[in-house]
Amino acid sequence: MPEEVGDDDALNESIVVTGSQTEHSPSAALRLAVVVALVVLVIDQATKIWAVSRLETGPCTPQTCIDVAGSLRFHLHFNTGASFSTGEGLGPFIAVLALVMSGYLLWLARSSDNRLHTTLLGVITGGAIGNLVDRIFRADEGFLSGGVVDFIDFQFYPIFNIADAAIVGGVILLFASQFLLSRKGPTNARNDE
Repeated sequence: MPEEVGDDDALNESIVVTGSQTEHSPSAALRLAVVVALVVLVIDQATKIWAVSRLETGPCTPQTCIDVAGSLRFHLHFNTGASFSTGEGLGPFIAVLALVMSGYLLWLARSSDNRLHTTLLGVITGGAIGNLVDRIFRADEGFLSGGVVDFIDFQFYPIFNIADAAIVGGVILLFASQFLLSRKGPTNARNDE
């Protein structure tokens, strides 16, 4: 049952707490997004460290790849371009774009009044920063030229990593959530009782 948390006499309306929709401070929303982003970043970087230490680039052999199940295998690849290994050489541009977008996503999270959206913005930001860290710290040939570590290979889909999954999954869930909320109607309910 929704719980009434405030009353505006001028409009005779109530703000209602329902599910993930609540009033909360911008600093609390920003903290949530940053914590989620850090969790995604740590998981992403830990799996990439494992992949670089355990796997090798090149053709798959039992010594260089790990067959997991079905067509899923772990196969090391360094991506210096855009997502799904397109746009070779665009790494520095992509890195700057990721940095700007991360700041923008955290700004959106700060102003969000929906915890699910705030969480998903943190997931997307964590993924963007995870790939940005690779471009910065794996650079051999100049500023932001590092290759992003990809290792999850379904063999019928481009090789990707946890950060890529966080970005794509976060965006899909954010749009789906926004679509479902828009079909539901306004988030503030009028007290008609």
